[in-house]
Parts: sequence; C-alpha cells; structure tokens
Amino acid sequence: METGETSDVIFPYDGSVVAAAPVGTAELAARAVDEALAVAPAMAALPSHARRAALMGVHDALAGRREEFERLLVLETGKPLADCRVEVARTLVTLATAAEEVARLHGETVPLDLLPAGEGLVGFWTRRPIGIVVGITGYNYPLLLAAHKIAPAVAAGCPVIVKPAPATPLATLWLVHLLRATGALPPAAVQLVTGDVEVGRTLVEDRRIGAVSFTGSAAAGHVIARNAAPTKVLLELGSNAALVVAADADLPAAADAVVRGGYYASGQACISVQRVLVEEPVREEFLALLADRVKDVVVGDPRSPDTRVAPLIDPASTERVLGWLRDSGGTLVAGGTADGRAIRPTVLTDVPEGAAAWDEEIFGPVVCVRSMPDLDAAFAAVNASRYGLHASVFTRSLATAFAAIERIEAGGVVVNDVPGFRADNMPYGGVKDSGIGREGPRFAIEEFTVTRMAVIRP
Repeated sequence: METGETSDVIFPYDGSVVAAAPVGTAELAARAVDEALAVAPAMAALPSHARRAALMGVHDALAGRREEFERLLVLETGKPLADCRVEVARTLVTLATAAEEVARLHGETVPLDLLPAGEGLVGFWTRRPIGIVVGITGYNYPLLLAAHKIAPAVAAGCPVIVKPAPATPLATLWLVHLLRATGALPPAAVQLVTGDVEVGRTLVEDRRIGAVSFTGSAAAGHVIARNAAPTKVLLELGSNAALVVAADADLPAAADAVVRGGYYASGQACISVQRVLVEEPVREEFLALLADRVKDVVVGDPRSPDTRVAPLIDPASTERVLGWLRDSGGTLVAGGTADGRAIRPTVLTDVPEGAAAWDEEIFGPVVCVRSMPDLDAAFAAVNASRYGLHASVFTRSLATAFAAIERIEAGGVVVNDVPGFRADNMPYGGVKDSGIGREGPRFAIEEFTVTRMAVIRP
C-alpha cells in the first residue's frame, strides 16, 4: 500500500533530488508481517517450477532494463558508473544462480539401523522453508544486497520482507515491483517496507519471523542480533580487509590490486583494501609503485565511465573519514584532502594501533600501509583485527599461499588478487565481528530452510 509520507533521495555528487521515495512506518511493517504470515503456507507449497519461473522472470526483466538500473544506481548511491555496471551484472548472476538452486533443494536417506532399535525403519530428511525472512540491506550495493536476500528466500519457499537503507530505496523498489509483476508468486510473498530504525526494530523483534538477514555495520548488527533473539540471524557486518605483500610477490601486480581493490565504489565496500602489510625488504619499492598508480585514479562525476572515486553517500560520512585521517597519526603519502564533495584517494603509512583508520572499517577511499619484518608477523597483524571477512596475499610461493589459507582468520582468503573478489555463487561471510552465516544462493537457501526428519516403520 502507499504511504502518506515521502523523503527525498539525494544524488551525492551535487546534492540534487533524484526522487521522492515513500517512507514506511512501524504499523506498515507489522501489517507486512501479517500479510507474509497469511501467505506462508501457499509459498511453502509453491511448486519448484513456479519459484524458478519467478526468479528467471525477474532476471529477464532486469536484464531488459539493465542500463536504466545502472543509471538509477549511480544517482541514488553516487557510486561510479563502472561499479554500478558491476552491481547490475552481479545481481543478474545472483538471480539466475538462485533459480538454478531450486532444482537442488533436496534431502537424503538416513540409515537408522546403526542401533538395533532402528532395524526395519526407513528414514529420510527434507528441507522445509524456515518461515518469513526479513532482509535488511546497506546503502552501498542496494540492488545486489536485496537480491541476495530476496532470491534465496523465494527459492527456499519463504515469504520475504525487505527493508532497504533509507538513503537508497529506489532500485530495490523497482526490483520488487519487477518480481511481483512476473505473476508467478502470491502478491504478499515479496514485500518491501521503507523507513527508519523503528521500522527495522518492528520487523526483527516480531517472534513470527523465521530468519533475519542483515548487511551493515557491526554496531547495528549487534543490536539486531540482541533484539531478534531467539530468531535465527544472519549477519554480514563488514570488515577491515588486509592485503599481505610477500617479499617474493609480483610487486607491480600487488600495487595494481591495492589501487583497484582499495578505491572501487569510492572505498564504500566491506571487502575493499584498507590495511596493506608489506614485508620490509620490498617496502620502499612497493610504496613507490603504489604512489605512482594512485595519481592516475580519476576523481569526479560518477556518471562518467572514467571516474573511479566519487563523493561518499553523504556529507556526514565524508566528515567522519576526514576526521579519522586527521587523527590517524600516520604519514600521508597521497590524497588525504577533499576534492569538491569527494575525498582524494589516500595512502597512509605507519598508522599506529589504536587509531580508527587502522582498527576500524573506514568505508572510504583510504589505504594504510605498514611494513612487517616477516610473514609470521604479517599474518599475526591480519588476525589482530576484530574483523575477519576477506583477506588476500600476494606471493609467488605455493607454501606461502597455503600458509595464508591455513592461518588467516577470515571467511575468505584470496591469493594474488584483491580481497574484494567475490563470485556471487560462492559462500560469502565472515568470522569474529564480520558476522555469522553465509550468503551466496546455495548457502543462503540452506540458512533459510530447516531439516525435517521422517521416520517410518513399514
């Protein structure tokens, strides 16, 4: 239903108004749960071909409006066009992969006669929908994050209610509209409620919910986990991604990766490169290569295909990042200042422990470089963070690569590429304060279903 209140969506580049978006209320959120609960039995009974048809239908509809979605994402997020093109492409992969996973949603037989009491019994388990799924998304990749909540829920046979970030609701509104327009699902199977913290609290605290899937800050995720208990919660809470440069690494490739992985989406990505740990013998050579490459990063209008860094989502975020830079205690190698509404790509060295720019997720175009006496110290420094989503290591040594995979405490370890690499069909999630649970359609579908054991005595 329509809401009586609207809020302007602002283009971060120049502050102009993109559109007026509806603003939901706690009452509407509670009504959405009522509607989802009523349709849950029909959604659980929906045949596989209908769920697959819905997902492929929205995939095809989105593919047909691809450029329009790219332009809309640029306007509401302020991200460079290059990153918005990647977001739409990844969204299409996510929808198609979820559709494929519908055919793989099955159980297994179980030998029950391991004890004499089980002789003659037949046992098998199936997967059943967990119930209503609430998906709460961040502002940085609104379309892709929504797809990672909605598509696995539909594939699993769960009604889903998505709440986009207040600053970036438009692409998600359009995605939900296209999915409902396929006509393959009951209308209340996929709903969207905009609004503030009160709307989110109403959704996650409702005991009728089967699972809550949240992408955002660690602080907000901790609150959601407490408020939602004992409901199942999946949390993707960002990170402070590290990239280790071994002495034997291809240094030009490593420098390219830091620039590519540190400044994409203007640094507003949870697995963008923030900490770079370089073995001491190659520190100076690596820094020279990095400083040379940073000069070529184009800062400006996100609508230009050449732009790689644009303004952050809002002025408050910009001021926070600039404040962290002023208080970093590190040595400035490049950037560190505002360029209009944007922050120039920044490189800091020797930022001490305890500084927010080193310890916390900066969510801006900032990379901090520190030299390490050896790889043992580098791996220990990676693990010293309270976060653990993705990390990477550059090396020519297979032994070093496997040591990193074995010893680094993270949900993913990438060798000779950026920690920001993510294929949307792989398991994605973190450890420690980076969250709990895994995304990627196959793995999210498992999270959104429960096993039901059947025991039969013929």
